[in-house]
Amino acid sequence: MLETSARLLALLSLLQSRPSWPGSELAERLGVSGRTIRNDIGRLRELGYPVDATRGTTGSYSLGAGTKLPPLLLDDEEAVAIAIGLRAGTGISGIQESSARALAKLEQVLPHRLRRQVAAIHESTSHGPQNTGSNVEDPEVDAAVLAQIATAVRDHEWFRFDYTTGPDDRAGELPSGTAATSGPKLVEPYRLVSWTRRWYLVGRDPQAGTWATFRVDWITPRMPTRRVFTPTPLPGLDYTSFVLRDVASTGWKVHARITVFAPAQEVLSRINAAVGVVESVSDEKCVLVTGADSLETIAVYIGMLGLDFEVTGPPGLVDHLAVLGERYLRSIGRMNRSRENEGGGDASSVQRGEPP
Repeated sequence: MLETSARLLALLSLLQSRPSWPGSELAERLGVSGRTIRNDIGRLRELGYPVDATRGTTGSYSLGAGTKLPPLLLDDEEAVAIAIGLRAGTGISGIQESSARALAKLEQVLPHRLRRQVAAIHESTSHGPQNTGSNVEDPEVDAAVLAQIATAVRDHEWFRFDYTTGPDDRAGELPSGTAATSGPKLVEPYRLVSWTRRWYLVGRDPQAGTWATFRVDWITPRMPTRRVFTPTPLPGLDYTSFVLRDVASTGWKVHARITVFAPAQEVLSRINAAVGVVESVSDEKCVLVTGADSLETIAVYIGMLGLDFEVTGPPGLVDHLAVLGERYLRSIGRMNRSRENEGGGDASSVQRGEPP
């Protein structure tokens, strides 16, 4: 039989694991009598835990809401998940200080093995600019997968995994030879990068020496290799810039190259950094390499530029812009006819974008 203090912790853990427990089931789980359970419930209440009880043959106990937050019991996965979330929260306006305090308290009591796991994720992660206006549903990333990748990054060990690209990828939309294809992979892992609410791994093929970006939610880790490598510097770019450039070309469901008839600096001043990469061609022309999860989103990006442009690809984007153009023209035609019928203003002024 458990000692009283250990039994109280076990009882508290059970109460936190589900909404309601019959007293008889709690007694059976802990190997004590119903009377002992009632006494232990009383002790928890004295310690500030609000335990509600219902009487009768179907009587049960549940952990209720109190006037103050009692201590929580967390399993390993819950503790790591909360620590990761708190580290992310330190960059959110308004909760930096409280997140930092909570993280300090949690890390103080974390076992050494969990503290190392959380530290590995933090130390191997970079953050790119966030496009907070997107309404695309965030992909789910397994915290255990993040931990495995971060551990491999920290320990400089080859990382072996299966890679399955998104089910909605369409043939012909990923530039040939640049996308990370599906299949088994073996890479030297260098950095985790969080960008636009997605996680990416920057890795290097140890045989070919080529660098690539992999979406973490498409990664299924295999057995650890335990094979250590000597890190090789990423040529020319930091990891975050590499991901931004690579994802703009390969990491979305739809990718596009847009020739913009304006200097690169002017285009950069008009877009969110998460939209894509701008390549200068001349003093009066540049190329915007961008992507999104739909043609509609890319069309919005282009329209918001307010500059003349030409679509290099994909062809589907040209077709979509043609549909939008016809729709806008029909709308203008209806407005003109409405103005003429009402006898107000010069209809041609609407076409010219002038006030009537």
